[in-house]
Amino acid sequence: MLIKFLELRTYLITVALIIIFSSVAMSQITHQQTSSNSTVNVVLRGNYADPTIMRDGKDYYMTHSSFDYYPGLLVWHSLDLQHWTPIARALNKNVGNVWAPDMTKYKGKYYIYFPANAVFYVVTADKPEGPWSDPIKISDNGIDPGHLVTPEGKRYMYVSGGRYTELSDDGLTAIGKYQKVYDGWQYPKNFAVECFCLESPKLNYRNRYFYLTSAQGGTGGPTTSHMVVSARSKSPTGPWENSPYNPIVHTWKSSETWMSKGHGTIFDDDKDNWYIVYHGFEKGKLPLGRASMIEPIKWVPDGWYKTALSDTAKIKYVITNNGQIKSDDFSGSKLNLQWSFAGIKNLDEYSLGNGKLTLNASPDVQRVMVANITDDNFEASARIDTENGTQVGLTVYYNDKVYSGIAIENGKVFGVTKGKSKGKQINAPDCKYLKIKLISNDLTIYYSNDGKNWNMYPEAYEVSGYYHHILGDWRSVKVGLFCMGNGKMIVDDFVYQGIKKP
Repeated sequence: MLIKFLELRTYLITVALIIIFSSVAMSQITHQQTSSNSTVNVVLRGNYADPTIMRDGKDYYMTHSSFDYYPGLLVWHSLDLQHWTPIARALNKNVGNVWAPDMTKYKGKYYIYFPANAVFYVVTADKPEGPWSDPIKISDNGIDPGHLVTPEGKRYMYVSGGRYTELSDDGLTAIGKYQKVYDGWQYPKNFAVECFCLESPKLNYRNRYFYLTSAQGGTGGPTTSHMVVSARSKSPTGPWENSPYNPIVHTWKSSETWMSKGHGTIFDDDKDNWYIVYHGFEKGKLPLGRASMIEPIKWVPDGWYKTALSDTAKIKYVITNNGQIKSDDFSGSKLNLQWSFAGIKNLDEYSLGNGKLTLNASPDVQRVMVANITDDNFEASARIDTENGTQVGLTVYYNDKVYSGIAIENGKVFGVTKGKSKGKQINAPDCKYLKIKLISNDLTIYYSNDGKNWNMYPEAYEVSGYYHHILGDWRSVKVGLFCMGNGKMIVDDFVYQGIKKP
C-alpha cells in the first residue's frame, strides 16, 4: 500500500509540475503573441498636427494646431484613448496663425497655451467644454510652448530653441526674458534631416526628475527627418541629461507606413500606464496632412522611458476615423464643430437661421468654410444659393490659391483648378446644387437643378500634389465651400459620404 501511495503521489506531483510549466509556457506564448500584435492607434486621421493630450481623472482632452482657420483650437474628449469626440472650440478671436498648443489644468482651471504669429497667448476655462476666455497675450518671440508646475507650485513655460521663462502664479504673464537651458540631442551624422529644429518642449515630473520631451529634425523634410527626444534633470532649469534611448520616436526607413513621426507629448492613465501622442504623415497620402497617433511607452529600471513597441516590423497601425466629416443640414443653433473659416476677421461674418448657413462675401478676399478631410475617397454635395456678382463654389481646398472644384457665378457653372477658372462656362441659371467626388486623387465635379439629377462637368482634375512639401504653408486638403464678391453665400443640405477603396 505504501509503495502504491508513493507512486500515486509522485504521479500527482509530476502532473502538477507539467501543468505549472505549461501555464508558464502559455503565458510566454500569449505575451509574445500580444507583443507581435501590438498596435499604435491612429486616433485622428487628416491634418491634426502637433497634438497635446492632458488627463483629468479618467477623462482625456486633446487639441492641435489650427493654423489660420477660425474658430480654432478644437478640443477633443475621450475615456479610452481610442474614441474621441469634439466638445468645444477654445479660440474664437482671430489673433493669427496658431501652431502647436499645450493644454493643462492647474488649481481647477484649464489652460491652453499657444503661439500665433510668434506671439504667445493663453485661453482659460473652468471646464473643457467652455466657455473659453478671449486670448491673453503672455510674451513674444517663439513657438511651441510647454507648461510646467514644479512640486513647490512654481510655474514655467518652455519654448522652441531650448529656452524657458518663469510664469506668474496665475499663469497669465511671463516673468523676465527667455533663457536658454537646453541644447538638444546631437543625433548621428548619417541621419537625413530637414534641420536641427529644436522644438515642442513638453515637461513632466516623475520620481524626483523633470523630463523634457522635445522634437528635432524638422517636420516637413525627408521621410526620416522628424523625431522625439528625451532629457531629464533634477532641476527645472537643468543641466539636462539626454536619454540613452534617443530618439524615442522616429521613422527609421522610407519603407515604413508612417513617415516624419515626431512632436511628442507623454502622459499617463489612472493606472500608471504611460503613452506618447505624436503626429506623422501617412506614406503615399501626404495631402491628408499629419495624423495624431498614440503609442504606449514604458519606464525602465534606470529611470528613463522608451516606446513599449520596439520592433517596428511587428507594430500595427489601427486607424479610428474619429474626425470623419458628417452631413449637415444647418438646423442647429450652433455651428457644427467640424467647420471653421478662412478669410474672415470676425465670426459675425456668418450666421445660422432657418436651417441654413449664410456667409458674407468680400470682393477683396476669398472666404471659405472648411472641414478636415480624413477619407481617401469621398463625395460631397450641397445646395448653394447666391446673388449676382458673387462667385460661390464647392472644392477640394488647400489654400486660396490652390483648390479644385466647381463654381457658380451669374447663372453660369464652371470648373476651377489651382484657384483659377478653367474650361467653358455652362449656362445653368437654375443650378442650385454642386457636387464633388474624389477617387484616388482624381476629382470629378457635378451640378444639378434639384439635387437628384446630376450633370457631370466635362473636365476633371487631379490633386495629388496638394501638400506642404510642394506647396508649403502647412496646409492639408479640406472640403471647402467658398465665396467672393459683393453678396452672400447661403448653404443648405450639405451631404457627405466616405467611399470605400474601389
